[in-house]
Amino acid sequence: MNRFDPRTTALVLIDLQNGILALPTAPRPSSQVLESGKSLAARFRDEGATVVLVRVAFAPDFADAPPGPADQPLSPPEGGLPADWAHLADGLAAPGDIVITKHQWGAFTGTELDLQLRRRGIRTVVLGGIATNFGVESTARHGWELGYHIVIAEDLCTSLSADLHDVSIRSILPRIARVLPSDTIVFGG
Repeated sequence: MNRFDPRTTALVLIDLQNGILALPTAPRPSSQVLESGKSLAARFRDEGATVVLVRVAFAPDFADAPPGPADQPLSPPEGGLPADWAHLADGLAAPGDIVITKHQWGAFTGTELDLQLRRRGIRTVVLGGIATNFGVESTARHGWELGYHIVIAEDLCTSLSADLHDVSIRSILPRIARVLPSDTIVFGG
């Protein structure tokens, strides 16, 4: 088992929101990631550990979306995003959770995530969410660069394809994080 101190460990769940959960995902369905995320979040709360829920949202005109030329730029869909696109999944949030809204892939850039974690004395960040190779990996990279100990709860991650998920889990994340099944994460000395 992998033991963590609940006073210095936070769970950060990425983009478990209506619009993202509606996408087709692999290697596991988004509904499975959501249920596993809810379960791990409940375990963290029971131990008094910090739970952070991150969602991505944009202005109706996408004026706050990342700028710059790209071969496949982010652009608003015809007619805009549905009104509930950025709403966290029902039953995910609980009183006392920190909710962070981001406007790009990673949860640290342009948000108060680092400030909120440091003020609480957090040194270890356990990550999960959608998509493994976008929001989760971007947040892990930046968190690692900021000096956090990063843990990826692999069964709490999925992507737009199994290949994208696998490249991140097998080739990128092990270089900056520990990649573990969520059921091996326990609290105590």
